[in-house]
Amino acid sequence: MEGIQNMSRRNFVKVFGLASGGLIIGCQFTSENEIVRIDDGTTFAPNLFVQLKKDGKLILICSRSEMGQGIRTSLGSAIADEMDADWKYVEIQQATGDKKFGNQNTDGSRSVRTILAPMRKMGAIAKAMLVSAAAKKWEVSEADCTTKMHYVINKNNNKKLFFGDLVEDAMKIEVPKDVTLKSKNDFNYIGKKLKSIDINDFTHGSATFGIDARLPNMKFATIARCPSAFGSVKSVDKTKAMAIAGVEDVFEVERVKRPFGMLGGVAVIANNTWSAIQGRNNLEITWDKGSNAKYDSKKYTQRLTNRVHTRAKVVPPTKGNINKAFSNATKTIEATYQLPHLAHAPMEVPNALAWVHDGKCEVWAPVQSPQSAREEAAKFLGIDKENVTINVTFLGGGFGRKSKPDFVVEAVALSKKMNAPVQVVWTREDDIQHGYFHTTNAQYLKASLDQKGDVTGWLHRTAFPSINSTFMPGANYAAGWEIGQGMNNNPFEIANTRYENAKAEPHVRIGWLRSVCAIFHSFGINSFIDELANAAEKDPLQFKLNLIGKDRVREEKSPHPLNTKRLKNVMHIAAKKAKWGRELPKGHGLGIAFYYSFYSYVASVVEVSVINDKVKVHNIWTALDCGLVLNRDNVLNQMEGAAVFGMSIALHGKITAKDGAIEQSNFHDYTMTRMHEVPPIDITIVDSDEAPTGVGEPGVPPIAPAIVNAIFNATGKRYRTLPLSDHGIV
Repeated sequence: MEGIQNMSRRNFVKVFGLASGGLIIGCQFTSENEIVRIDDGTTFAPNLFVQLKKDGKLILICSRSEMGQGIRTSLGSAIADEMDADWKYVEIQQATGDKKFGNQNTDGSRSVRTILAPMRKMGAIAKAMLVSAAAKKWEVSEADCTTKMHYVINKNNNKKLFFGDLVEDAMKIEVPKDVTLKSKNDFNYIGKKLKSIDINDFTHGSATFGIDARLPNMKFATIARCPSAFGSVKSVDKTKAMAIAGVEDVFEVERVKRPFGMLGGVAVIANNTWSAIQGRNNLEITWDKGSNAKYDSKKYTQRLTNRVHTRAKVVPPTKGNINKAFSNATKTIEATYQLPHLAHAPMEVPNALAWVHDGKCEVWAPVQSPQSAREEAAKFLGIDKENVTINVTFLGGGFGRKSKPDFVVEAVALSKKMNAPVQVVWTREDDIQHGYFHTTNAQYLKASLDQKGDVTGWLHRTAFPSINSTFMPGANYAAGWEIGQGMNNNPFEIANTRYENAKAEPHVRIGWLRSVCAIFHSFGINSFIDELANAAEKDPLQFKLNLIGKDRVREEKSPHPLNTKRLKNVMHIAAKKAKWGRELPKGHGLGIAFYYSFYSYVASVVEVSVINDKVKVHNIWTALDCGLVLNRDNVLNQMEGAAVFGMSIALHGKITAKDGAIEQSNFHDYTMTRMHEVPPIDITIVDSDEAPTGVGEPGVPPIAPAIVNAIFNATGKRYRTLPLSDHGIV
């Protein structure tokens, strides 16, 4: 807790938009975890902070985006718990995009993992200062004081002082350098179920999402984009579009050649969104489809499959002698797996409202990465970032799509052109056909078994267009972190291993999607292990446990090294919940899969039936070890959502391209799991004192392979490509 700094209250209120008055404590994510006390002095930019007002109201600035995962509630509860605050006094305010807040990108299942500790410290510091103020008022030692539900209590006589009544005195107290955090047994909110602080706004329709943003005299816009990625306009006839009532202007917009720059095309400006859409539908455009005009995803996936069937680029940590293991094997098994492109398809489509005027720019948008949006807007306009304000609204889902602020740049560009506030709204068709797609993938796995049925050799090849291609044209091999998502960092004890990565050039914009590369690596690995268990004539659960091997903590430079004991524990829990090994009705089967991703341990067992050649998911049991749980409600909700998300990938998820254009357009042909398909989902959260890890994404990877493994158990048929709808069983 070193590095106490000052900031003027006037500047603090100006920068962060807070009401004046009260005790304010901030925290900046520096190497020193600097704590700031707000009074007269030099300007300091805190990251996360608290404002305690005289009426007892406790205001938290949330630096991460709320998209249904409950992060505003979770982060608020950490401070409130350490302060012994009464939850009814807590209010959350959303931070704008600014480097002052540290990394604001809400992805990678890292918000709680990276922010929980500083948040708890802020609460503990605030409480310590309130206790100190009360002790001086009573002329007793701080040890004679305790706190409970927004009060400091005198242990000697049970007198108590309201937090709000201590504000003025607390402001005179020196910020402590060291504080003691609560023990787990003393938590009021952490680890408990806590109702979302935003639930009333969500359920009553008063929550402001990006698409709800309004300004006086604003315009509404849509953009016609080339069917193939990075194509351009040859010619456009706008006559019919301009004849649509409400349409005010039509003009070309150039592509911005940056990773998150806009695709360009033809913009239609109107006095309402519907007119803008109808105007766009009446444009007559001739496109130059560019170098990706011939992209055929089916043929391309086959090309990737051919590449993984031949030797490719070796990636570490290859060890032993794989060729010797194969030649000495009692049995060798090989299999090839394929997964298609996927789209994010959040409920709320991309949208942004921008107002560029007087050398400044203000944006209202549902963005996961407000600082990226701020940087892209500033670079487009050629102005300093300090002149750009990104107001983060609620997000109607994100899944990684709204980390990419190309839609913000569109709004900024059109506002500058029109000299008026402009809101760009994507249609569902825009979202499905012009987004950043989850990469297509092909994998080849080969393993050797000895006489005991134990694995002696393991070869794994993978090929997929890399997300790095979005940032570095010509990046035709996977990045190290992509390979590291479950492929070459698997938890198995195998003496001879070899990992290879084949070339894969991109033809669409590639971006991260919930669980990223863990989606296909988990599918390939978990399916293949099930095939190995069958070949070895062993129980799949026990075979997987044996493959993981002895309890050990893997030596690696990570704050959360892999602990195989924790991984095997969630497998045991999920299996026990599902009553693994029980006799099942005819046509039913159980499948199990596990995965270690985003530093969390997850195992899922799925029960399916296949009756009249149609699959139905009957039950899902999932066990999660994510370390210390902040809000149990949020974790349960996230894991249930992950199960449904994984079902969509297994049953329906597929984006295809032909002649450069995406063939799907809306939910009728890019199908998601419907509520009638969702089975009972049983989530077990392991009670743990370990440091918190990821929650939003780790629940997805085991679901699809568990479903496929269950189908095999029920029917003896193995499906190595997704979605299952391609096989006519959905």
